[in-house]
Parts: sequence; structure tokens; C-alpha cells
Amino acid sequence: MSKDRVQSSPPSLASEPWHIFLAFLRMGLTSFGGPVAHLGYFRDEFVRRRSWLSEHDYADVVALAQFLPGPASSQVGAVIGLCRGGALGAVAAWLGFTLPSAAALVLFGLGMTRMGVPISQAWLHGLKLVAVAVVAQAIWGMGKSLCRSAATALIAVGAAVLAFLLPTAAGQITTIVAGACFGYWLCRSEPTQPREGAKAPLSRRTGVLLLVTYGLILFGLPVFAAGPGSGLWLFERFYRTGALVFGGGHVVLPVLQSQVLSSGILSEDLFLAGYGVAQAVPGPLFTFAAYIGAVAKTDLAGWTGAATCLVAIFLPGMLLICGVLPFWQQLRRAQAMQAALKGINASVVGILTSAFCGPIWGSTVHGVADIAFALVALALLLSDRVPTWSVVLCGALIGMLAN
Repeated sequence: MSKDRVQSSPPSLASEPWHIFLAFLRMGLTSFGGPVAHLGYFRDEFVRRRSWLSEHDYADVVALAQFLPGPASSQVGAVIGLCRGGALGAVAAWLGFTLPSAAALVLFGLGMTRMGVPISQAWLHGLKLVAVAVVAQAIWGMGKSLCRSAATALIAVGAAVLAFLLPTAAGQITTIVAGACFGYWLCRSEPTQPREGAKAPLSRRTGVLLLVTYGLILFGLPVFAAGPGSGLWLFERFYRTGALVFGGGHVVLPVLQSQVLSSGILSEDLFLAGYGVAQAVPGPLFTFAAYIGAVAKTDLAGWTGAATCLVAIFLPGMLLICGVLPFWQQLRRAQAMQAALKGINASVVGILTSAFCGPIWGSTVHGVADIAFALVALALLLSDRVPTWSVVLCGALIGMLAN
């Protein structure tokens, strides 16, 4: 066993919200590269190093998040915190992962910090190359664990092709549904083992209450929301965006652009400036909502507006995944569902592979030097001798020195 690997902490210590917050705070400070890369960082930290979840439990949570609207990586993080430390653990995980990027964007929006374009582009490119290695490591590890049979390997390959041909939220859902069908058809004869899964302390009654709350806010709030500029209108607009957007942060940014600019509460120049900085900070891209709340012309201003928009855009996704989770945990124990889950998990590996080969690799790797950089980072990560955070830091420093 690698010396760098962290053993699972005793529940009396690791389940405390403060320790969950610190674990996710490190993720929020170092997780560059977008939602797919975040899932890779989470797997490395909470499955491989801390052993908070098994590989199969983690893959099941990722699969569930892919079905639902909202920020997938933040939803996965909240479920990890929920299973580890209850409701306070979920809040601690969300705060730790979200606060660094939200604070950076708000400070930028308020004019308190400035980022030099040449330097930011240099270190950001180095960090993106490290993210390429992190995603590759996650795909390799999940593939070895979840695609052990010829059937699941075939499903993963087919899912990668389908996701590449249909690079939309609807295509992603179609890929997962197809994976479930093929898993049920091809994997029923494979031996299954009882899987209790990561236990979230939520009853089905609580799940129903959360789902009802999700629907009441979504359909009831527009009745009371006033015109553009009011605090209630701002909350309603961002809640609706978070409730209905599939595909993560890269999808929510253009959606917010169409809604915010048409309302007249923000100029296009201010929006595009924040849009660029949002690509340069770690953590979830949904935190761009905090920037808009801080600089938009509304009844709320500064940090109050930022907090309002931030909570509003994340709240629906959290209510939804926590509400569905108790039913998902019961459903996944059925033998037929376990066969379908093998196909779903294999399709998730395929979706991650498609994202890696498409936008992640295509937008980051531009030459032989970049390929060599990413391969060295991947070799360091696979060796288990170097902690992930140090590889991330070296990536930023080398990126700055190389430019």
C-alpha cells in the first residue's frame, strides 16, 4: 500500500462536519478543469485515499447525478458529505467545495482583485493539463473496476461512441438509459453480491418532503416574484435555472447569459468579464451566479446579492438528489437493478471517456509539449507516491515558468 494513501478515519473524527468541510475545502481550492475533472478529483480523494465510499457506491452516486438537473459534481459531493456526516455533513461538503470559487468571483466582481491576463492564462493552462491527467486516471481506475467483463466493456465503448455523437444533456440521459437496458439484458447471468451501498441518513418520508419542497418553490415562487431587480425575482430566476438545467456548469453559463442580459440587470461587458474569470477558478462553475448577484443592478447588492443567487442556483439540485436518494438506495438492492446498474456504471465510464476525448483533450492539449506534460502528470498520479495536490501545484508553477 502506498505511503501516501490515507486510511479511512475513525467515524468519530471523519464524520464531524468540520473535517468534512476541510476535506472539501481542499477540493474547492485545487479542483480545476470542470465537472468531469471534479469527479476525478473526488474519486481520488474519497474513494482511493480516504475510503469513504467503495468504487461501486461512488459510481452509483455519479450515475444518479447524471440523471438529474443541477451541478453534478456538487451533487455528488453533497451526497458524500451526507453519507459521512448527515445533513450537516452535506452542508459542510457544499460550503467547502463552493466557497473558494464563489469568494474569488465576488471579489473580482467588486473590483477588489485583478488577475493579470498573461499570468492567469499561463498557470491556468498548466492546471488544465493536470486536470487532463486526473480525468485519465479516474477513467482508467473506474474502467478496471466497473468494466471487468466483455459485456460491460462493450457497453462502455458503445456509450462513449453514443455520447460523442450526441454531446447534449438529452444525449447523456439517452446513453445512461441505453446502458441500463443493455446491462439488464447482458449482465443478468453475471454473479451479483448484496450491495447495501453508502447509507444516507434520510427516510423515504424525508425524501418525499424534499421533493415536494423542490416542486413548491419551482412552481409557486413565480406567482409571488416581482419585476426584474427585486430580491425575490432574483432568487426565483436563479432557482429556476438550477432546477431545469442539465449538463453542469458549461451549460448553465450560456443559459444565464440569455436570461440575465435580456432582463437588463447586467451589461454584456460585465457578464463576459466574469465569464472569463469563471473559467480560471477551481470548483463548480455554478458559482458564477455569485458574481452576477454581486454586480447586477438589483435591490440586493454586493455580498447579499451574491449569497442570494448562490443559494438559489444550488438549492434545487441539492433538494432533488437528496430527495431521490432514499428511493434510489432501496431500488439498487434489487437483483434486476444490480444488472442494470452494471450497464449504467459502464455507460458512465463511456461518458467520461467521451468527455475526455472531446472537450477536455481538444481544448487543452495543443502540441507535443502538452502531451508530454500530461503524461508525466498521469505517471505521477498512477504511481501513488505523489499526492494529487502537489501535482496540481507543480502544474501551475510549471505553466507559469514555461510562458
